[in-house]
Amino acid sequence: MTDPCSFNERALPLFSGDEAAAQHVPQGKRLPSYIKDHRKRLRDRFLSGGPQALPDYELLELVLFRAIPRRDVKPLAHQLLQKFGDFNSVVSAPPDHLAEVAGVGDAVVCELKIIEAAAHRLSRARILQRQVISSWDSLLDYCHTTMAHQNVEQFRVFYLDRKNVLIADEKQADGTVDHVPVYPREVVKRALHLNASALILVHNHPSGDPTPSDADISMTHQIRIAADALGIALHDHLIIGKSCEVSFRAEGYL
Repeated sequence: MTDPCSFNERALPLFSGDEAAAQHVPQGKRLPSYIKDHRKRLRDRFLSGGPQALPDYELLELVLFRAIPRRDVKPLAHQLLQKFGDFNSVVSAPPDHLAEVAGVGDAVVCELKIIEAAAHRLSRARILQRQVISSWDSLLDYCHTTMAHQNVEQFRVFYLDRKNVLIADEKQADGTVDHVPVYPREVVKRALHLNASALILVHNHPSGDPTPSDADISMTHQIRIAADALGIALHDHLIIGKSCEVSFRAEGYL
């Protein structure tokens, strides 16, 4: 059976859910010339001008080309943007939410999730085994890439060695839309296991507003007390919103 993520556009099979969107075109028919020409123009513009040369809906079309090889995908790109808001939100949307859009099946979800996974791995590679102070902007970019569009709260811990080099990035827990369970003892216990000398805490606010809650401040204080008792520094706690973040250190909470 052909790989559903194959780069061979003409041979790419359609998954359940995508067939209905393309049923007006016979399976064995060549790609209509007007669609083929449009796709070539978009690819040429992307290759010559980069992603900044394309608006969100055209960049999304490029992603959808391989998932739906025999149909004009511009209307679907607009539908997705209308529902989710922007390119990042489309790519980060949960599969079950994507499937609510007419014309989205397993192939489309597969392509979007590949893009999301690639973005996460690229941004993560820029910070692992590097000194945090010299790669702070990359650290923030990674946090926004992986957490800003989550629909539930997620709590992560960055573990650092004595030279402030990032040695581990670990998700501790997923929560609800406005709460995530955090256990200070487990955070510090893991730091000891990794022989870490410092921590950076990170969690997101799905509401988009990164303002710390009383619970956020209290939990941070508890972790700091537990870490201080074992000689482990708590460098910062970052709360990630949709387009900005709050640093406990910068705001005077630490």
